[in-house]
Amino acid sequence: MSVTKSPSQRRTPVDRVSGRSPDLPSDAEGRAPLEPSPRGLWRSPIRGPWLTSFLGTLLVPGITVIALTGFIDHWAHYPQLGGDAPVGPGADIPVLFHFPASWPSWSYAVAQGTHVTLGLVVFPIVLAKLWSVMPKLFQRPMVRSLAGAVERISLLGLVASVLVEFVTGTLDMEQGTSFGFNFNTVHYYGAWIFGVLFVLHACIKLPVVRRAYRERGVLKPLMQGLAQTKPEPPDEGGLVASNPAAPTISRRGLLAMVGGASLSILGVQVGESIGGPLRSVALLAPRGRVFGTGPNDFPVTHTAAWAQISSRMTGADWRLTVVGARTVSFTREQLLAMPQSSRTLTIACTDGWSTTQLWTGVSLATLARLAGAPGGAILRAVSVQPGQAPQIISPALYRDERSLLALRVNGVDISLDHGYPARVIMPNVPGNFNTKWVHELRFEAA
Repeated sequence: MSVTKSPSQRRTPVDRVSGRSPDLPSDAEGRAPLEPSPRGLWRSPIRGPWLTSFLGTLLVPGITVIALTGFIDHWAHYPQLGGDAPVGPGADIPVLFHFPASWPSWSYAVAQGTHVTLGLVVFPIVLAKLWSVMPKLFQRPMVRSLAGAVERISLLGLVASVLVEFVTGTLDMEQGTSFGFNFNTVHYYGAWIFGVLFVLHACIKLPVVRRAYRERGVLKPLMQGLAQTKPEPPDEGGLVASNPAAPTISRRGLLAMVGGASLSILGVQVGESIGGPLRSVALLAPRGRVFGTGPNDFPVTHTAAWAQISSRMTGADWRLTVVGARTVSFTREQLLAMPQSSRTLTIACTDGWSTTQLWTGVSLATLARLAGAPGGAILRAVSVQPGQAPQIISPALYRDERSLLALRVNGVDISLDHGYPARVIMPNVPGNFNTKWVHELRFEAA
């Protein structure tokens, strides 16, 4: 009695010397297709040009948005000071964008939240894409043409740069980048390397994508269940297994699994960026979801204890010194006796969280006038925090009527963790610009 095997169960004969199937077609020049090594490791029947093309197509819009919001976030760290020249760390990096004063105060928070959240959400798709092209990293011969060398370099560079971006971004969210390198610089230039290689790789692979969609359809493979799942025809790129195993998951099932992972990450991350009631479901929030009680119960990256703030630094002897053409000094009671402004402003931390609160205090523009700040002067906000460098603030920022030296929040004194006795709060800036525990404001010529 003979048993007829289905096509998916048949084994393709393999030449013991060359390690490839004699039945596989050669290319137009008579060369054998590139073969992955070791052969027995890459046997999935769903790998092929269509799956890789579809995953790449899904990544294009997501990576584009991540790149744009990431560059906006970075440029917001280095606002234009004294004309077109940025001042401070990273001054060699060109500034191409800043938030106009007419934009809502939460505009930066939207850009930063989108960058962090979408960066985490697309990572399962990135991993699936890497899995789909994994055989190419083990092809032999490694290179046999100039075009193949360019493709191999771009592929290896893509893998390395995307891992650098994800690892450094995640460590920054967790405050884990304090070990000898500047996160902003590494992440910024890493993004440029990844972006250039991504565009180059997309251009090289565009004919492959068009051919895969033309031959198999854009969505048709998604309509096929496990029983209809067959290997794609052999390809010169080496993605299709020459000795495929029986399918254990359909292409539709793989994409459903990847999509489910992305949606799960979105569900436990988005509350960190949006805040409010959704904060309670932000299971990935790096510093927890509860921050105290009452009006001061909202996120904080660094507590007073972490910053080594003592009661002596912020007690009855505290004074605010404002330096410009003249120097003036104020107690907290004197500041509270001045005309107060209340603004609903959003703090957006580069860690990915944001929070919107009602802040009350003296406008920075008022303090600049009292000190006789020269036109175009930059502001250096000095904190009592040990070892903290003064924060540099541009004229456009501190002259914005919404920018405050905040003394109260939501109708009560700001807590020590949130910067008591006084802190800077401004619209559309990274959270670290909102200096806490301020004791001196220096208006200096740029």
